[in-house]
Order: sequence, then structure tokens, then C-alpha cells
Amino acid sequence: MTQALAGIRILDLSRVLAGPWATQLLGDLGAEVIKIEKPGSGDDTRSWVPPFQYGTDPENREASYFLSANRNKKSVCIDMASSRGQEIIRELARTSDVVVENFKTGGLAKYGLDADSLRRSHPGLIYCSITGFGQTGPYAALPGYDLLIQAMGGLMSVTGVPDGQAGAGPMKVGVALVDILTGLYAANAIQAALLHRARTGEGQVIDVALLDTLVAAMANQSQGFLATGESPGRMGNAHPSIVPYDVFPTADGHIVLAVGNDLQFADLCERIGLARLPEDTRYATNAARVTNRAELTGILSERLTSGSSAHWLDLLKGGKAPAGPVNRMEDVFADPHIRARNTQIALPHSKLGSVPGVAFPARLSHTPARYQAAAPVLGEHTRQTLQSVLGYSDDDLRQLEAERIIAPPSS
Repeated sequence: MTQALAGIRILDLSRVLAGPWATQLLGDLGAEVIKIEKPGSGDDTRSWVPPFQYGTDPENREASYFLSANRNKKSVCIDMASSRGQEIIRELARTSDVVVENFKTGGLAKYGLDADSLRRSHPGLIYCSITGFGQTGPYAALPGYDLLIQAMGGLMSVTGVPDGQAGAGPMKVGVALVDILTGLYAANAIQAALLHRARTGEGQVIDVALLDTLVAAMANQSQGFLATGESPGRMGNAHPSIVPYDVFPTADGHIVLAVGNDLQFADLCERIGLARLPEDTRYATNAARVTNRAELTGILSERLTSGSSAHWLDLLKGGKAPAGPVNRMEDVFADPHIRARNTQIALPHSKLGSVPGVAFPARLSHTPARYQAAAPVLGEHTRQTLQSVLGYSDDDLRQLEAERIIAPPSS
């Protein structure tokens, strides 16, 4: 089947996570992604180790972080600081549908690689800039990192143990969630811009900021503040508007209960031996349960600690109340449902052989994601791309290598 983005070329000037995540998504859907990297070092995440992914030969290894965000791409090493390197990148941009970059605001203007410069000769170009704070506003020139944005955007203020309890304090999420969300928003915006261009012929400039993304992604927490003027606080694993919706201790670990309505609550109580509890007016409705959160949590915790996690999950299996285990990553990939969904995939790598990965999560019936290759070796496609896309000769490439404008694959 032809993929949805087949025939679309992305020139990827981004590094680390938000930009690469966006371009990996587009590559999964069929776009050709040419990733420009700095000769000798490449994307920062090539050095973010451990852990490593090893091949059959233990001498061959790559950073697993880099592998997580750069499959289905071509690595082209060009010295962007040189005038000749800048000209090569401009040539590639003229052949591309989309440019994605995540340099500091205004950082590419000195190279002639900013949106205005590139779109002057290519008005149909879609140019997506991903920054910490956007192209405008008092923070526009500041660098942005996921941890910083989690703090500034309010996520850490609602994540962690509540004040007055052991371990209280703001806490980040256990993955660079803002980068991931920003990549998803960027990819969505790029596809909208491609659709607009297909209708009108017009390209456009896309300004995506980590801080804007997080404020939007705070969803009910942002809207709740706008509705009341009151800032929400940290509640641990509890939900501000639903009870019981939390992690509960058992005799040998923890389980999660995510009860969203009164029928689910009644079913939960019936199954765990507290059938009369919903008759109590303090717990009969969700609003009442929220008001009496502490008392109800205590009752449920006392009951659940009398049996093992497996015991309770077996009793709740097939019931109305959503319940589940608190899995480690090893449990996740051993889960029969995850296996049945083919969530773990294998991708060919030019040095490591076959490496594991995680599938694109949306299953498209007619244009499914495809996995051509794992993240490339640094500079793996420099020669091939400059020859096939720009028509450079072997002599041209040898001269550029001699001048250290481009670099061959790393050994």
C-alpha cells in the first residue's frame, strides 16, 4: 500500500527529542526524512548514555535514546557553520516540502537558513520551528528544556506527593513528556499545512513552543483554573474530580482503581466484599465521594491490604470498575495484550543487525505505518543523499570530504 505521506520530503534540522519525535512520526507515515547532523558528533542524544543498544559484536553499540526517536531517517553530515555547508543545506531545502528546526529563536538567520530566507525562493515550503518559548514574547530568546518547561508550565505543581506528607514536593513526570507532546503537536500542524498547500499551493510558517504545548496539554487543570481562579495542587495519584481514582496498596504491592461513575463504584464494592458501602450517603454519588475522599480511601485501603494484588485483580476481572496492575517496563512488554497488539517491533540496523523498537501506536487500515530501518549510523546517507537528491558526482563528494564540509559514515 502507498503510505499517506509518500512523496513528501522532510529536511530535519532538529535534534534531541521534540523535533526528532515529530519527524520520526512523519517518517513512519511514509515521508522521506533527511536528518542533518554535525560531523563528528551528530545529534546530542547520540551521546546520552547509558543505556546502549548492542549488536552481535559488542564493539558495535548505539545510544538507545537516539534509537528511540530517529528511525526511518537518513543521516547526512554537513558542517552548517561553513558557507559551503549552508549552501548545500539550502539546496536540499529547495527540494523539500517541509523544514523542521529547533534552534534558538533567530539562530538560523545568520546561516541564511531561517524561514524568510528559505521561503523567498521556495514559497511552497512549510517551515516548522520548535522552540522552548516561541518566536514572540519576552522569553523568546531563552533556551527551553523539558524539565524547565514542566516547572514553568504548571505540570510539576500538580505532580508529586501533597504538602504535609512524607516526600512532598514538586516532581517531574518520568519521561520527557513535554518534548513528546510538542513533537505530536508539531507533526499534526505540519500535516494540516500540507493539506492546506495541496488545496492552495501556499506554504506557511509554523511556530510551536514547548511552553504553549504544556499549557494546552494541562487540559482540565488549565480550564479548572480559568473557571475558578484557584490553582490546583499536588494530589499524588488521586484525581481532583473523581473518587476512587488512585493507586491503592495491597498485601504484596499496589493496584490502580479508576472508578468513573456510580455504577462502577457499586460493582467494585460488590466484588471486594463491601456491598453495603454505596448505600451510605457519604459515598453514594461521585460528588459525595469527592467530599469524603479521605474516609473512603481509608476504607478501601484497609480492605485491599487484606489480599494480594493478583487476588483483587482476579475478582475485578470482567467487572464494570476499571482496575489494573502497576507494571514495570518488563511487565509491560511481557503483557499478553501488548504482545497481541504487536507493540514491540524489530528494525534492521546497518551495524547492530536487528534492534527492537516500539510500534507507531495508531493502526491505519489503508495507509499503515512502516518501519524501513532503525535510526541511522552518523553520516550513513551523506553520499547517497547528495548524489541522488542534488546530483553530486564522486569527485564533488571527495572534494567536500577533503574540505571537511561533509563527513562519511562514522566507523
